[in-house]
Amino acid sequence: MRVLVVEDDPEVARQVAGTLRQARYVVDLVHDGEEGCFLGLNEPYDLIILDLGLPKLDGLSVLRQWRHAGREMPVLILTARGTWREKVTGLRAGADDYLAKPFELEELLARVEALIRRSAGRSSSVLECGPLLLDVSTTRLTVAGRPVELTALEFRALAHLMLHRDRVVSKTELTEHLYDQEFDRDSNVIEVLVNRLRNKLGAGLIRTRRGLGYQLTAPEDA
Repeated sequence: MRVLVVEDDPEVARQVAGTLRQARYVVDLVHDGEEGCFLGLNEPYDLIILDLGLPKLDGLSVLRQWRHAGREMPVLILTARGTWREKVTGLRAGADDYLAKPFELEELLARVEALIRRSAGRSSSVLECGPLLLDVSTTRLTVAGRPVELTALEFRALAHLMLHRDRVVSKTELTEHLYDQEFDRDSNVIEVLVNRLRNKLGAGLIRTRRGLGYQLTAPEDA
């Protein structure tokens, strides 16, 4: 799962990005509104964390441009402004949630998890598909009750497939949601990654739709 953090305070940005990476998210980090606006318009993020008091272009203007362009990714606003009027303005501009500084990083992480689940139509932190149970809060996976260890990359790939269970996910989409903007998107690492997951999960759960991508389907639905 891929997150953009747009925050001009170096220490806050470092803490937020570090917390997300520790939780196995891939993070793009920028420090001004213009660059943040550009990335939000052109990259497929699962969620964006946006500060309001940004240089070059303020956060509300950035958010309005994203929504005007039809970008629907969840946006969590971070700001030192704490009045109810600022909250209402941000929410009416298209924000999905609001967190005033200072905040606890654990609360930030919980809100990020909830927003990503909600955007995929999931209410629980535990995702299920056939014998698979994946807790996105703890990153723990069990297959038919047996714990299975995942690398950070394997977790991100499986979480994306489980959040979009039964839908065909293209190789390009997986790549864009698993890696930052510097990644070589012509690489064949997605095929290798999917094969590693199949070896851990068992055959038949991740199906290849030739020319289209990959589909996670429970055996009884196949």
